[in-house]
Amino acid sequence: MNPSPILSALHLGKTVPGPEGDLTLLDDVSLDVHAGESAAILGPSGSGKSTLLGLLAGLDRPTTGHVRLQDQNLNELDEDELAALRGRWCGFVFQSFHLVHDLTALENVMLPLELKGDPAARETATQWLGRVGLHQRRSHFPNQLSGGEQQRVALARAFAVEPALLFADEPTGSLDHANGRHVSELLFELNRDEGTALVLVSHDEELAGRCDRRWRLEEGRLHA
Repeated sequence: MNPSPILSALHLGKTVPGPEGDLTLLDDVSLDVHAGESAAILGPSGSGKSTLLGLLAGLDRPTTGHVRLQDQNLNELDEDELAALRGRWCGFVFQSFHLVHDLTALENVMLPLELKGDPAARETATQWLGRVGLHQRRSHFPNQLSGGEQQRVALARAFAVEPALLFADEPTGSLDHANGRHVSELLFELNRDEGTALVLVSHDEELAGRCDRRWRLEEGRLHA
């Protein structure tokens, strides 16, 4: 008997007002992801991938349906409770890195650890920068790092808090081929070694092909 999924969505729908009536972004989307599993959501730009990711992470509210994260219904939580739940269980990697520009690489990785009150934040952050090959760059600021290096800092920051679930939104989308391949290798290596469930949204067929499960989002509907 399979354990309960770490993340599940049931009959999710999302509509927004438009000039000619409501616009449907997502329509009756259901999925589940188990611990340690890697799952990809494919689709072209504008297909609703990032909207779906935002709903799965509790960053946005669905019009219909619900999401359960670690068996908690996100619809039943207020914003502070959602933030606490994400902080406890989730990590995030974005296409645009989202590093704090006036913090060094080390300080960027330390930040979520310090917010959790980790007394070993500096040691843990240093170890993770070493794991992604950036120990020698730990004192550099984001504008002193290449795009590939910035994304590796973002990976270290995401995994340093030992999340049960990692959301990745086009994590190689702004990188050249060589850096994109390096980052994707790290992403799946850490997914495997740490047992962290991975939910990846991308238009990159090669990247998605490495995941255990794949869905395609077309016109707001999800297809296996």
